[in-house]
Amino acid sequence: MSDKDIEQETKAEQAAEYDASQIQVLDGLEAVRKRPGMYIGSTSSQGLHHLVWEIIDNGIDEALAGFATTIDITVEPDNSVTVVDDGRGIPVDIEKKTGKPALETVYTVLHAGGKFGGGGYKVSGGLHGVGASVVNALSTHVEVEVTRGGKRYGISFKRGRVDKPMYVVGDAPAGEHGTKVHFAPDPDIFTETTVYDDKVLVRRIRELAFLNKGLRLTFTDKRADTAEKKEFLYEGGIRHYVEYLDEATKRCCPSQFTLRVHRTGLRLKCRCSTRMTLRRRSSPLRTTSTPLKVGHMSPASRRP
Repeated sequence: MSDKDIEQETKAEQAAEYDASQIQVLDGLEAVRKRPGMYIGSTSSQGLHHLVWEIIDNGIDEALAGFATTIDITVEPDNSVTVVDDGRGIPVDIEKKTGKPALETVYTVLHAGGKFGGGGYKVSGGLHGVGASVVNALSTHVEVEVTRGGKRYGISFKRGRVDKPMYVVGDAPAGEHGTKVHFAPDPDIFTETTVYDDKVLVRRIRELAFLNKGLRLTFTDKRADTAEKKEFLYEGGIRHYVEYLDEATKRCCPSQFTLRVHRTGLRLKCRCSTRMTLRRRSSPLRTTSTPLKVGHMSPASRRP
């Protein structure tokens, strides 16, 4: 029997063995844990920090909707992370399709959220309905506390599964609202590192503050000897971002210019400035423009 005949026979056997028994149906968030890179890019340090971005983005979506004004990010001594926003608070009533509280549904069902045209958000960032559940799936434990309607509600998870169903923590002061999320990355998933880099966090948080003017973001690293809270609030938004980028250079002209584009109820704004760079010796003067990274789009109803 030739090698070619043996190869063909082997392929025929493998084809016959490929039947329904080899089709896997993954329940809940198992698919995320099996293939995390499909959702957060990688399980390296980059993917680790992506967990934080997803939870922060949920708070920013609340700000873009006109409700949240502050987002507090804290790295705890054990490298877990706490993110608190003063948005509306995740709904806690029963979601009709799952028959479970919306709070539980958001954290345990992929593509569950208010960002698919249901009227909850006009614009949003992040993974659009999978961010919270992906963070839940890739963490050893997650605790969420929601304040809305004069009550505080809590729920906890372990590796993507409900550990303690939603319960009432107690009463809340009138008018208080928001969501608090505490999570710890799973070392079984993030085998390279589970240690957050404060420089990476601060750089991204600062950029988000620039791109969402009037939104206050704070960062506290409790692993440091002095857990100093850093605050980022830029009323000038993109204008202040360009000025920040231009700090080490000299401008050719004192003013900057802003481009605004309006379409279907949304506003896209970018800002540029002109600066000059002096080369050594007798090289001629070179003028360059500083492009701005464009961030979230904001509802046209919001003030420019």
